[in-house]
Amino acid sequence: MNGRKVLERFPAGGPRGSWPAEEFAQARRSEGLPAEVVMDLATDTFLVIVRGGDGTD
Repeated sequence: MNGRKVLERFPAGGPRGSWPAEEFAQARRSEGLPAEVVMDLATDTFLVIVRGGDGTD
């Protein structure tokens, strides 16, 4: 995924699944950032990202 900025990472094995990541993304969206949650299968992690970022990970 090129052109993204990772805002936060959440372990997929947590007891609440993707909820913490979704809640974090929703809070960022309420601040005006177009945050979304994606799954990084290689690290078994939910990432909260903003597309079109500076490409840092």
